[in-house]
Amino acid sequence: MNKESKSSLVSNDLGHTTRSALLEEFRNNKNKKFELYDIEGHIVEFSSDQYGSRFIQQKLEVASNEEKQIVFDEIYTKALQLMTDVFGNYVIQKFFEYGTPQQKEKLATKMKGNVLKLSLQMYGCRVVQKALEYVQIEQQSNLIRELDGNILKCIKDQNGNHVIQKAIEKIPTEYIQFIIDSFNNKMTELATHPYGCRVIQRVFEHCTEEQTKPLMMELHKNTINLIQDQYGNYVIQHILEKGNVKDKSEIIKKVHGKLLQMSKHKFASNVVEKCVINGTKNDRQTFINEIIQIKSDGSSPLLVMIKDQYANYVVQKMIEVGDNDQKELLISHIKPHIQTIKKYNYGKHLIQKIEPEVSKPKK
Repeated sequence: MNKESKSSLVSNDLGHTTRSALLEEFRNNKNKKFELYDIEGHIVEFSSDQYGSRFIQQKLEVASNEEKQIVFDEIYTKALQLMTDVFGNYVIQKFFEYGTPQQKEKLATKMKGNVLKLSLQMYGCRVVQKALEYVQIEQQSNLIRELDGNILKCIKDQNGNHVIQKAIEKIPTEYIQFIIDSFNNKMTELATHPYGCRVIQRVFEHCTEEQTKPLMMELHKNTINLIQDQYGNYVIQHILEKGNVKDKSEIIKKVHGKLLQMSKHKFASNVVEKCVINGTKNDRQTFINEIIQIKSDGSSPLLVMIKDQYANYVVQKMIEVGDNDQKELLISHIKPHIQTIKKYNYGKHLIQKIEPEVSKPKK
Protein backbone atom coordinates (compact mmCIF):
# COMPACT_ATOMS: atom_id res chain seq x y z
CA MET A 1 0.00 0.00 0.00
CA ASN A 2 1.52 3.36 -0.97
CA LYS A 3 1.78 6.30 1.38
CA GLU A 4 -1.19 8.15 -0.10
CA SER A 5 -3.62 5.22 0.22
CA LYS A 6 -2.27 4.34 3.67
CA SER A 7 -3.16 7.76 5.02
CA SER A 8 -6.52 8.04 3.26
CA LEU A 9 -8.37 6.63 6.28
CA VAL A 10 -7.39 9.64 8.37
CA SER A 11 -10.13 12.26 8.16
CA ASN A 12 -9.39 15.99 8.08
CA ASP A 13 -10.87 16.71 11.50
CA LEU A 14 -9.04 13.81 13.19
CA GLY A 15 -12.41 12.16 13.81
CA HIS A 16 -11.44 8.55 13.10
CA THR A 17 -14.50 6.41 12.69
CA THR A 18 -12.45 3.26 12.11
CA ARG A 19 -8.84 2.46 12.83
CA SER A 20 -6.51 1.57 9.99
CA ALA A 21 -5.21 -2.00 9.81
CA LEU A 22 -1.76 -0.71 10.82
CA LEU A 23 -3.04 0.97 13.99
CA GLU A 24 -5.07 -2.13 14.85
CA GLU A 25 -1.96 -4.26 14.43
CA PHE A 26 0.09 -1.83 16.55
CA ARG A 27 -2.48 -1.94 19.35
CA ASN A 28 -2.94 -5.71 19.29
CA ASN A 29 0.42 -7.19 18.29
CA LYS A 30 2.58 -6.87 21.39
CA ASN A 31 5.35 -9.03 19.93
CA LYS A 32 6.26 -6.78 17.01
CA LYS A 33 8.67 -3.97 17.80
CA PHE A 34 7.57 -0.84 15.93
CA GLU A 35 9.78 2.09 14.93
CA LEU A 36 8.74 5.52 13.69
CA TYR A 37 9.44 4.68 10.04
CA ASP A 38 7.02 1.71 10.37
CA ILE A 39 4.11 4.08 10.87
CA GLU A 40 5.03 6.53 8.11
CA GLY A 41 1.85 7.73 6.42
CA HIS A 42 -0.13 7.13 9.62
CA ILE A 43 1.54 9.59 11.98
CA VAL A 44 -1.53 11.84 12.36
CA GLU A 45 -3.79 8.87 13.06
CA PHE A 46 -1.33 7.47 15.60
CA SER A 47 -0.94 10.90 17.22
CA SER A 48 -4.66 11.07 17.98
CA ASP A 49 -4.79 7.54 19.40
CA GLN A 50 -4.04 7.02 23.09
CA TYR A 51 -1.41 4.30 22.55
CA GLY A 52 -0.12 5.64 19.26
CA SER A 53 0.42 9.08 20.77
CA ARG A 54 2.36 7.63 23.69
CA PHE A 55 4.51 5.62 21.28
CA ILE A 56 5.40 8.69 19.20
CA GLN A 57 6.13 10.75 22.33
CA GLN A 58 8.56 8.15 23.64
CA LYS A 59 10.28 7.76 20.26
CA LEU A 60 10.69 11.52 19.76
CA GLU A 61 12.74 11.75 22.96
CA VAL A 62 15.49 9.63 21.36
CA ALA A 63 14.79 10.11 17.63
CA SER A 64 17.38 11.24 15.08
CA ASN A 65 16.76 14.51 13.24
CA GLU A 66 15.82 12.47 10.18
CA GLU A 67 13.16 10.54 12.12
CA LYS A 68 11.85 13.75 13.68
CA GLN A 69 11.49 15.24 10.23
CA ILE A 70 9.45 12.24 9.01
CA VAL A 71 7.01 12.79 11.89
CA PHE A 72 7.03 16.57 11.55
CA ASP A 73 6.26 16.57 7.83
CA GLU A 74 3.09 14.58 8.46
CA ILE A 75 1.78 16.39 11.52
CA TYR A 76 2.56 19.92 10.33
CA THR A 77 -0.50 20.32 8.09
CA LYS A 78 -2.76 19.02 10.87
CA ALA A 79 -0.89 20.75 13.71
CA LEU A 80 -3.72 23.07 14.78
CA GLN A 81 -6.20 20.18 15.04
CA LEU A 82 -3.67 18.07 16.93
CA MET A 83 -3.03 20.92 19.38
CA THR A 84 -6.63 20.67 20.62
CA ASP A 85 -6.85 16.88 20.46
CA VAL A 86 -6.97 14.87 23.69
CA PHE A 87 -3.93 12.76 22.66
CA GLY A 88 -2.49 14.71 19.74
CA ASN A 89 -1.60 17.73 21.91
CA TYR A 90 1.08 15.66 23.65
CA VAL A 91 2.86 14.96 20.35
CA ILE A 92 2.97 18.69 19.57
CA GLN A 93 4.26 19.38 23.09
CA LYS A 94 7.05 16.84 22.55
CA PHE A 95 8.12 18.73 19.42
CA PHE A 96 8.48 21.92 21.42
CA GLU A 97 10.69 19.99 23.85
CA TYR A 98 12.69 17.75 21.48
CA GLY A 99 12.19 19.19 17.99
CA THR A 100 14.86 21.06 16.05
CA PRO A 101 14.92 24.88 16.36
CA GLN A 102 13.38 25.13 12.86
CA GLN A 103 10.55 22.73 13.78
CA LYS A 104 9.77 24.67 16.96
CA GLU A 105 9.75 27.92 15.03
CA LYS A 106 7.44 26.53 12.32
CA LEU A 107 4.99 25.10 14.88
CA ALA A 108 4.86 28.40 16.77
CA THR A 109 4.25 30.23 13.48
CA LYS A 110 1.42 27.79 12.76
CA MET A 111 -0.25 29.03 15.96
CA LYS A 112 -0.36 32.60 14.65
CA GLY A 113 -3.85 34.05 14.82
CA ASN A 114 -5.07 31.17 17.01
CA VAL A 115 -3.34 31.82 20.35
CA LEU A 116 -6.47 33.08 22.14
CA LYS A 117 -8.60 30.18 20.91
CA LEU A 118 -5.89 27.68 21.90
CA SER A 119 -5.33 29.32 25.30
CA LEU A 120 -8.99 28.93 26.21
CA GLN A 121 -9.12 25.27 25.16
CA MET A 122 -8.40 22.40 27.55
CA TYR A 123 -5.60 20.83 25.49
CA GLY A 124 -4.55 23.81 23.41
CA CYS A 125 -3.61 25.78 26.53
CA ARG A 126 -0.99 23.12 27.36
CA VAL A 127 0.56 23.49 23.91
CA VAL A 128 0.71 27.29 24.25
CA GLN A 129 2.41 26.90 27.65
CA LYS A 130 4.96 24.48 26.20
CA ALA A 131 5.64 26.81 23.27
CA LEU A 132 6.27 29.71 25.69
CA GLU A 133 8.82 27.54 27.49
CA TYR A 134 10.83 26.52 24.43
CA VAL A 135 10.66 29.14 21.66
CA GLN A 136 12.92 32.17 21.29
CA ILE A 137 12.07 35.48 22.97
CA GLU A 138 10.79 37.13 19.78
CA GLN A 139 8.32 34.32 19.17
CA GLN A 140 7.35 34.24 22.85
CA SER A 141 6.51 37.92 22.58
CA ASN A 142 4.57 37.49 19.32
CA LEU A 143 2.51 34.62 20.74
CA ILE A 144 1.54 36.35 23.97
CA ARG A 145 0.84 39.66 22.22
CA GLU A 146 -2.13 37.97 20.55
CA LEU A 147 -3.82 37.93 23.95
CA ASP A 148 -3.61 41.72 24.33
CA GLY A 149 -7.14 42.98 24.98
CA ASN A 150 -8.19 39.58 26.35
CA ILE A 151 -5.87 39.27 29.37
CA LEU A 152 -8.66 39.45 31.97
CA LYS A 153 -10.74 36.97 29.98
CA CYS A 154 -7.81 34.54 30.01
CA ILE A 155 -7.04 35.09 33.70
CA LYS A 156 -10.62 34.23 34.66
CA ASP A 157 -10.67 31.14 32.44
CA GLN A 158 -9.85 27.68 33.84
CA ASN A 159 -7.45 27.05 30.94
CA GLY A 160 -6.33 30.53 29.97
CA ASN A 161 -5.05 31.44 33.43
CA HIS A 162 -2.29 28.84 33.10
CA VAL A 163 -1.08 30.49 29.88
CA ILE A 164 -0.87 33.90 31.58
CA GLN A 165 0.99 32.36 34.54
CA LYS A 166 3.47 30.69 32.18
CA ALA A 167 4.00 33.93 30.25
CA ILE A 168 4.79 35.78 33.49
CA GLU A 169 7.21 33.02 34.53
CA LYS A 170 9.02 32.58 31.20
CA ILE A 171 8.97 35.84 29.23
CA PRO A 172 11.35 38.71 30.16
CA THR A 173 9.37 41.31 32.11
CA GLU A 174 9.91 44.12 29.57
CA TYR A 175 7.82 42.17 27.04
CA ILE A 176 4.79 41.66 29.29
CA GLN A 177 4.08 45.17 30.58
CA PHE A 178 0.72 45.05 28.76
CA ILE A 179 -0.25 42.10 31.01
CA ILE A 180 0.66 44.10 34.14
CA ASP A 181 -1.22 47.15 32.85
CA SER A 182 -4.42 45.13 32.57
CA PHE A 183 -4.35 44.68 36.38
CA ASN A 184 -4.68 48.41 37.09
CA ASN A 185 -7.78 49.15 39.22
CA LYS A 186 -8.65 45.43 39.04
CA MET A 187 -6.48 44.06 41.83
CA THR A 188 -9.24 43.38 44.37
CA GLU A 189 -11.41 41.79 41.69
CA LEU A 190 -8.54 39.53 40.58
CA ALA A 191 -7.20 38.77 44.07
CA THR A 192 -10.64 37.46 45.08
CA HIS A 193 -10.94 35.25 41.98
CA PRO A 194 -9.97 31.53 42.12
CA TYR A 195 -7.60 31.88 39.15
CA GLY A 196 -6.80 35.57 39.46
CA CYS A 197 -5.27 35.06 42.90
CA ARG A 198 -2.75 32.62 41.39
CA VAL A 199 -1.81 34.96 38.56
CA ILE A 200 -1.20 37.83 41.00
CA GLN A 201 1.16 35.63 43.00
CA ARG A 202 3.17 34.88 39.82
CA VAL A 203 3.39 38.64 39.10
CA PHE A 204 4.81 39.32 42.57
CA GLU A 205 7.28 36.46 42.13
CA HIS A 206 8.63 37.33 38.68
CA CYS A 207 8.06 41.02 37.89
CA THR A 208 10.20 43.98 38.91
CA GLU A 209 9.40 46.11 41.95
CA GLU A 210 8.78 49.03 39.61
CA GLN A 211 6.08 46.98 37.86
CA THR A 212 4.48 45.62 41.03
CA LYS A 213 4.55 48.74 43.23
CA PRO A 214 1.30 50.30 41.85
CA LEU A 215 -0.42 46.89 42.16
CA MET A 216 0.77 46.49 45.75
CA MET A 217 -0.50 49.98 46.65
CA GLU A 218 -3.90 49.01 45.31
CA LEU A 219 -3.95 45.85 47.43
CA HIS A 220 -2.95 47.72 50.58
CA LYS A 221 -6.13 49.81 50.31
CA ASN A 222 -8.24 46.70 50.79
CA THR A 223 -6.08 44.47 53.00
CA ILE A 224 -8.66 43.65 55.67
CA ASN A 225 -11.26 42.47 53.16
CA LEU A 226 -8.69 40.42 51.25
CA ILE A 227 -7.45 38.76 54.44
CA GLN A 228 -10.97 37.42 55.01
CA ASP A 229 -11.61 36.34 51.43
CA GLN A 230 -11.40 32.66 50.45
CA TYR A 231 -8.96 33.52 47.61
CA GLY A 232 -7.64 36.93 48.61
CA ASN A 233 -6.11 35.48 51.76
CA TYR A 234 -3.64 33.51 49.62
CA VAL A 235 -2.38 36.70 47.97
CA ILE A 236 -1.82 38.33 51.38
CA GLN A 237 -0.10 35.18 52.70
CA HIS A 238 2.19 35.24 49.65
CA ILE A 239 3.24 38.84 50.38
CA LEU A 240 3.89 37.97 54.04
CA GLU A 241 6.08 35.05 53.01
CA LYS A 242 7.93 36.50 50.02
CA GLY A 243 7.31 40.26 49.97
CA ASN A 244 9.64 43.03 51.10
CA VAL A 245 9.86 44.21 54.71
CA LYS A 246 7.82 47.38 54.10
CA ASP A 247 4.86 45.54 52.57
CA LYS A 248 4.90 42.84 55.26
CA SER A 249 4.96 45.49 57.96
CA GLU A 250 2.03 47.37 56.44
CA ILE A 251 -0.13 44.23 56.45
CA ILE A 252 0.85 43.27 60.00
CA LYS A 253 0.00 46.78 61.28
CA LYS A 254 -3.51 46.40 59.90
CA VAL A 255 -3.99 43.13 61.80
CA HIS A 256 -2.94 44.75 65.09
CA GLY A 257 -6.05 45.58 67.11
CA LYS A 258 -8.10 43.01 65.15
CA LEU A 259 -6.24 39.87 66.17
CA LEU A 260 -9.09 38.11 68.00
CA GLN A 261 -11.62 38.82 65.23
CA MET A 262 -9.22 37.72 62.47
CA SER A 263 -7.98 34.63 64.30
CA LYS A 264 -11.54 33.27 64.64
CA HIS A 265 -12.13 33.63 60.91
CA LYS A 266 -11.71 30.54 58.71
CA PHE A 267 -9.53 32.26 56.05
CA ALA A 268 -8.10 35.20 57.98
CA SER A 269 -6.68 32.89 60.68
CA ASN A 270 -4.21 31.50 58.12
CA VAL A 271 -3.02 35.04 57.41
CA VAL A 272 -2.64 35.77 61.14
CA GLU A 273 -0.42 32.68 61.46
CA LYS A 274 1.77 34.03 58.64
CA CYS A 275 1.91 37.41 60.44
CA VAL A 276 3.18 35.63 63.54
CA ILE A 277 5.76 33.62 61.58
CA ASN A 278 7.03 36.41 59.33
CA GLY A 279 6.70 39.40 61.66
CA THR A 280 9.47 40.79 63.86
CA LYS A 281 9.95 39.94 67.53
CA ASN A 282 8.24 43.25 68.37
CA ASP A 283 5.28 42.39 66.13
CA ARG A 284 4.85 39.09 67.97
CA GLN A 285 5.06 40.88 71.32
CA THR A 286 2.35 43.34 70.26
CA PHE A 287 0.11 40.42 69.25
CA ILE A 288 0.74 38.61 72.55
CA ASN A 289 0.04 41.75 74.59
CA GLU A 290 -3.21 42.19 72.66
CA ILE A 291 -4.56 38.75 73.57
CA ILE A 292 -3.42 38.49 77.20
CA GLN A 293 -5.22 41.71 78.18
CA ILE A 294 -8.47 41.04 80.04
CA LYS A 295 -11.32 42.97 78.40
CA SER A 296 -13.62 45.38 80.27
CA ASP A 297 -16.34 42.69 80.33
CA GLY A 298 -13.92 40.33 82.10
CA SER A 299 -13.39 38.05 79.10
CA SER A 300 -9.96 36.79 78.08
CA PRO A 301 -9.18 36.97 74.34
CA LEU A 302 -6.54 34.28 74.87
CA LEU A 303 -9.06 31.88 76.40
CA VAL A 304 -11.59 32.60 73.63
CA MET A 305 -8.90 31.85 71.02
CA ILE A 306 -7.84 28.60 72.66
CA LYS A 307 -11.43 27.32 72.55
CA ASP A 308 -11.95 28.35 68.92
CA GLN A 309 -11.60 25.90 66.01
CA TYR A 310 -9.39 28.32 64.02
CA ALA A 311 -7.89 30.71 66.56
CA ASN A 312 -6.34 27.92 68.64
CA TYR A 313 -3.83 27.37 65.82
CA VAL A 314 -2.73 31.00 66.06
CA VAL A 315 -1.98 30.56 69.79
CA GLN A 316 -0.07 27.35 69.01
CA LYS A 317 1.95 29.21 66.36
CA MET A 318 2.79 32.02 68.82
CA ILE A 319 4.15 29.45 71.29
CA GLU A 320 6.01 27.65 68.51
CA VAL A 321 7.84 30.67 67.02
CA GLY A 322 8.04 33.06 69.97
CA ASP A 323 11.29 33.46 71.90
CA ASN A 324 11.64 31.96 75.40
CA ASP A 325 10.27 35.03 77.20
CA GLN A 326 7.24 35.18 74.91
CA LYS A 327 6.54 31.46 75.35
CA GLU A 328 6.75 31.77 79.14
CA LEU A 329 4.47 34.81 79.15
CA LEU A 330 1.81 32.99 77.12
CA ILE A 331 2.07 29.77 79.14
CA SER A 332 1.82 31.70 82.43
CA HIS A 333 -1.53 33.09 81.22
CA ILE A 334 -2.71 29.66 80.04
CA LYS A 335 -1.79 27.69 83.20
CA PRO A 336 -4.64 28.97 85.42
CA HIS A 337 -7.17 27.77 82.82
CA ILE A 338 -5.76 24.30 82.12
CA GLN A 339 -8.71 22.37 83.59
CA THR A 340 -11.25 24.45 81.65
CA ILE A 341 -9.25 24.19 78.41
CA LYS A 342 -9.10 20.38 78.67
CA LYS A 343 -12.87 20.23 78.23
CA TYR A 344 -12.67 21.67 74.73
CA ASN A 345 -11.67 19.70 71.65
CA TYR A 346 -9.51 22.48 70.27
CA GLY A 347 -7.93 23.17 73.65
CA LYS A 348 -6.54 19.63 73.75
CA HIS A 349 -4.18 20.34 70.83
CA LEU A 350 -2.68 23.22 72.73
CA ILE A 351 -2.38 21.29 75.99
CA GLN A 352 -0.36 18.59 74.18
CA LYS A 353 1.93 21.25 72.79
CA ILE A 354 2.66 22.91 76.13
CA GLU A 355 2.31 19.88 78.45
CA PRO A 356 6.05 19.61 79.16
CA GLU A 357 6.19 23.31 80.08
CA VAL A 358 3.01 23.26 82.17
CA SER A 359 4.11 20.24 84.18
CA LYS A 360 7.42 21.85 85.14
CA PRO A 361 7.56 22.50 88.90
CA LYS A 362 7.51 26.14 89.94
CA LYS A 363 10.88 27.50 90.96
